[in-house]
Amino acid sequence: MKAVGLYRYLVIDDPESLLDVELPQPTVSGHDLLVRVRAIAVNPIDTKVRKPKEIVEATPRVLGWDAAGEVVTVGADCSLFQPGDRVYYSGDVTRPGCNAEYQLVDERIVGHMPLSLSFEQAAALPLTSVTAWESLFDRLGIALDAAQNQDRSILIIGAAGGVGSIAIQLAKLVAGLTVIATASRPDSVAWVSELGADQVVNHHALTAEMAAIGVPQVDYIFCCSHTDDYFLSMVELLKPQGKICVIVDAFKPLDMTLLKAKSATFVWESMFTRSMFKTSDMIQQHHILERVAELVEAGTLTTTLNEVVSPINAANLRAVHARIESGSAIGKIVLSGW
Repeated sequence: MKAVGLYRYLVIDDPESLLDVELPQPTVSGHDLLVRVRAIAVNPIDTKVRKPKEIVEATPRVLGWDAAGEVVTVGADCSLFQPGDRVYYSGDVTRPGCNAEYQLVDERIVGHMPLSLSFEQAAALPLTSVTAWESLFDRLGIALDAAQNQDRSILIIGAAGGVGSIAIQLAKLVAGLTVIATASRPDSVAWVSELGADQVVNHHALTAEMAAIGVPQVDYIFCCSHTDDYFLSMVELLKPQGKICVIVDAFKPLDMTLLKAKSATFVWESMFTRSMFKTSDMIQQHHILERVAELVEAGTLTTTLNEVVSPINAANLRAVHARIESGSAIGKIVLSGW
């Protein structure tokens, strides 16, 4: 089968950073589905896994953790899907990724694709939807019932990216929160406003901007951008007994004692935790994706696809990786077709 993989971990402008390769088609067993991959999306996790390091792989490592496709075969322990089902999923960072014509993925972290969406539109959703859902409702503990969230507010930092774009919609249209989103460029401001943000502030002067709009503190903060850069601002902008969730690594120690006076909660989110550790509630990601599909079909959520590149090959993936690393991407970039 066709695939894009790597042997060495290199800067993206090196033509050997991602290579076109041929690999044997995998065989199903247990809870695995064999999926024919139709479209894939690229996320920051792809670029972080690929970043330069002194490791050489004996066989090509396949990246990619966002896909939509068709079930070809199911393992003996599968009960949720049948051959021919259209599915979407993010996968497991400890296993070969979706940058291949065929992929094995545990059915407990797979959802039925929204019927109203194309493969490209669906591939833009899984990683960001699961991350945003877990962040808001599992980690921050926000109620799914909007009636319980009256007069509550959330600040979403890095709101124009893939995760932030879904979080705006879930926070506003499902949870009923007042949503303040950060964006700085005219196109990103327009993007987050169209997705439902009540107010938009510039992250380059965050505390001053929040004061200017008359919202000096919020109940929840969801940070999808550089944790180190925004930690002190988040401490200041959080209400007493508020909660912060972050998804981006910190590269220096964070002084958690600053949160003590406010009895504040600080929590991490990684959507790969459940699959990586095979947690007892791993199937919750299947349920999240099923719920997201229902919300899409009801018109509550919209795909955050912003660009399609074709075909899926090493050259195009290198170009998209470079775009993601530049930090200029809005919404999701999807690659389609082999």
